[in-house]
Amino acid sequence: MISRLSAITLNTFREAVRDRVLYNLILFVLLMVASAPLFSAISIGLERLILVNLGLSSISFFGTVIAIFVGIGLVSKEIEKKTLYTILSRPTRRWELILGKYLGLVMTLVVNAACMTAGFYLALGIVSRGLGRADALPLVAIYFIILQFMMLTALTLLFSSFSTTIFSAIFAFALFVIGTFAEDLRNFAAVAHGLTRWLATAAAYIVPNFSTLNVIQQVAHEQPVGGGLIFYNTVYALLYSAAAITGAVLIFERRNLK
Repeated sequence: MISRLSAITLNTFREAVRDRVLYNLILFVLLMVASAPLFSAISIGLERLILVNLGLSSISFFGTVIAIFVGIGLVSKEIEKKTLYTILSRPTRRWELILGKYLGLVMTLVVNAACMTAGFYLALGIVSRGLGRADALPLVAIYFIILQFMMLTALTLLFSSFSTTIFSAIFAFALFVIGTFAEDLRNFAAVAHGLTRWLATAAAYIVPNFSTLNVIQQVAHEQPVGGGLIFYNTVYALLYSAAAITGAVLIFERRNLK
């Protein structure tokens, strides 16, 4: 079982590399390093703030695009190429395929984030003329961004297990946008009344709370992130991802592939 799972995971990662998914890394690193000298013209103190905001937001953006638009094709591509039937004709279970595809894309996103982080810190070192203790704070934000990728990838696989490619992309993107404003939705539910309050509360706790994972502004202003929030976000992301993947497996197990 483990060998089959690892084979699917590594194959998914290789496919992402062959599809030039990671080519955006070259563009990102070049842009970060090339733009670093431009920040020297900005007022002292603002250069780091702008660079951290820009760098971390770019890591989040590129990863989100990959998670959605690569994730929606993980299963549908196998069906279109007729390779899914070959895979499942071997002693490979459907849940192994879903989990392997998920782990493979998450691996791709982690490598993507790691390489972008290297480029980000290279630019930060140029701008700041060295790195200090406060420059370790963005690592927490990057860790949260990776947790966000894990949740979004799981949700994308969930949608693709029962919907078409186009609708899966729409659902995933819509849920990402709503999840980004989950805290605002909860605040609205607190002041709403009647059925509106009930629906808003239900939606606020069903959609992924991506807002709690966004600490870019906080670390950009060199404010530390508490250990309690790190623990909460880790557990929350793992449980939410596990629930979404479980749903994807249950639906895919019952799906008629003929």
